[in-house]
Amino acid sequence: MKRTASVLIAIIALLTAGGLALRAVLDARSRASQDAVAPAAEGKPLFYRSPMDPAVTSPVPMKDGMGMDYVPVYAEKGPASAVSGQGNVVLSPEKKRLIGMKSEPVEFRDLAAIVRASGSVAYDPELYQAIAEYRESAQARDAVKHSPYPDSRLRADALVRASQLRLRQLGLSEEQLSAVAASTQPPTNLLFGVPGGSVWVYAQVYEYEIPLVKPGQTVEITSPASPGLRLHGVVKALDPILSSQTRTLKVRIEVPDPEGLLKLETYVDATIRAGIGRKLALPESALLDTGTRQLAYVDAGGGLVEPREVRVGLEADGYYEVLAGLKPGEKVVTSANFLVDSESALQSAP
Repeated sequence: MKRTASVLIAIIALLTAGGLALRAVLDARSRASQDAVAPAAEGKPLFYRSPMDPAVTSPVPMKDGMGMDYVPVYAEKGPASAVSGQGNVVLSPEKKRLIGMKSEPVEFRDLAAIVRASGSVAYDPELYQAIAEYRESAQARDAVKHSPYPDSRLRADALVRASQLRLRQLGLSEEQLSAVAASTQPPTNLLFGVPGGSVWVYAQVYEYEIPLVKPGQTVEITSPASPGLRLHGVVKALDPILSSQTRTLKVRIEVPDPEGLLKLETYVDATIRAGIGRKLALPESALLDTGTRQLAYVDAGGGLVEPREVRVGLEADGYYEVLAGLKPGEKVVTSANFLVDSESALQSAP
């Protein structure tokens, strides 16, 4: 009996010692975790935050329902955030790893955007008629240029100017007007296909993509009606007037079609690779656009992440053109930035 009691006492003593040792280890880990999350700061903590719910705070140290210590929050080191409603965030390497935060430097890149537009092979009797009238007026002007009657010369000049204006309104450029004036052949490809010649393709480009399209760019033309067909044309002109119904602009593309594969009124797809040039580029994933402002988070080093208001331009190849707010070489957060944004908003809360 005495032996059994001694064994029980020994077991209880071992369990008590083991529990105390385990508690000491857990306390040490808790203190180490707090040291990793909280920045080294002088003075007392501003408040204490629940480790499970950052919105729950306390003015004094305490534990949550699971027995975990509230994390002390200290005053920010360095300058305060310059962005209204957002605060600087300090993250330890361990916390960055846990949330999956990644960053990428902002640098100059050669950007090119892809513009895809639907269109059709032109059947344009109106343009055909306008070109014919322009040529007739030009011939009439030439016939009376040596006339002794000034009124005849003035009327002929007025007809030519009116014809030119109509052609400009239909989208012809000055270069095309000169070509029309120099040619003696009617533009029959506007009325029916001409084997061995070229056709006009009218593509509709959306309003926001208009700045990317310019005369002289190469265009790839494909047709759903002819799988495997690939032709290449050149942008010749952009109409001066936007369609108020579709918010698109007609782009006139001349396409060599030596075999006459494209029939009039055939639907086609036009692909234009528009070079933007060498621009300071922000990764697409780094931008947070709220609709009223554009934000990026800069990894300033030492665990400090700063919110930054930026202004971006065109989008191309997975990057935005940086217009303001960032400098070359600055590292921006490209992954987990929504979590960083939430923490930044909490940091700015009173």
